[in-house]
Amino acid sequence: MTRRTSAKYKIDRRMGENIWGRPKSPVNRREYGPGQHGQRRRGKMSDFGTQLRAKQKLKGYYGDVPEKQFRRIFAEAERMRGDTGENLIGLLERRLDAVVYRAKFVPTIFAARQFVNHGHVLVNGQRVNIASYRVSEGDVIEVREKSRQLAVLLEAVQLAERDVPDYVEADHSKMTARFVRTPSLGDVPYAAIMEPHLVVEFYAKN
Repeated sequence: MTRRTSAKYKIDRRMGENIWGRPKSPVNRREYGPGQHGQRRRGKMSDFGTQLRAKQKLKGYYGDVPEKQFRRIFAEAERMRGDTGENLIGLLERRLDAVVYRAKFVPTIFAARQFVNHGHVLVNGQRVNIASYRVSEGDVIEVREKSRQLAVLLEAVQLAERDVPDYVEADHSKMTARFVRTPSLGDVPYAAIMEPHLVVEFYAKN
């Protein structure tokens, strides 16, 4: 098992939720936490614990974004007009790896990061290999022609467990996608409940 795969499953176990809705998630078999004390009954979580958990879950969902990078995204969301939590979700969904994942070019967000880093993706005809690259509304994302027969790509397109959301227009026959608009929290097809308002509270106090 690769480090990325094990990390993905560790996040699910740590959160006690199948946050990506994957059928192979270990939480589907064992709802308790990892380790020898995982089956102990959990006590009531403090406000800090609840807020921290919400932050860790959101970070984990997008491929375990490093804390420094995540805090920087949050600071930008805070500077924008409107609701900070909604702004945060919008910025996270504009990451190139997130758009590649949403377009169903790859099966997982971890695979999306690797796919972008390995240079398989073009944005408006230009090769981009930075997973955190921020796309704009109207940008066209496509898989390089040389990469269109990769097994990971062909597997992802056939996945029945999730659909392409309406803020991304994907054409799997041409392996292209267009980022139509920045979504709000209610538009994003999370498999688990995300609570960005708790992330805002966490950073407000810490």
